[in-house]
Order: sequence, then C-alpha cells, then structure tokens
Amino acid sequence: MAFASKIITCLLILTIYIAAPTDYLTNGGPLPSSCCVAVKSLNQMAQTTPDRRQVCECLKSAGKEIKGLNIDLVAALPTTCGVSLSYPIGFNTNCDR
Repeated sequence: MAFASKIITCLLILTIYIAAPTDYLTNGGPLPSSCCVAVKSLNQMAQTTPDRRQVCECLKSAGKEIKGLNIDLVAALPTTCGVSLSYPIGFNTNCDR
C-alpha cells in the first residue's frame, strides 16, 4: 500500500510540475500564473518530512528528463512565487536532509 501511495504522489507531483510551463523553466521570460499555482499546490501537498523527501526525489528525477532546464530559474521559482522553503533546490540537493 505504501508503494502505491508513493507512485500516486509522484504522479501528482509530476503532473503539477509539468503543468508549470517548461518554456519558462528553460528560457525565462514572463512567469505564467499557472506556474505559481502549481508551485503553491505542490508545497501545500507536501506537509510532512517524508512527503517533502518524496517530492524532492521526484522533482530531481523529473528535472533530469527536461532538456535545457535552467536550474537557476528552477531554484528561484519558489521565492518568485512567494513560497518559502528551508532548503535549496537543485540536482545536488540531498533529499534525506
């Protein structure tokens, strides 16, 4: 059962993440409002430490699949959208901490 919930959570995360237009995350420009809606929704879904770890791992995996992803834009996205995180976002982020 725990495995199924992890898969469902990861799929939800990927759906929200992909809903954030990849054009912005690769090329910059104006930030679509749907992008911040997705970031805020994802932050609200991940309330516990295990949830946040799972989100972290899932986003790292998804991010590696997007060609041309600008990690600086991704890292700044929560702050740009008014979401405060206690950890940096990046491919080198240790999701266990």
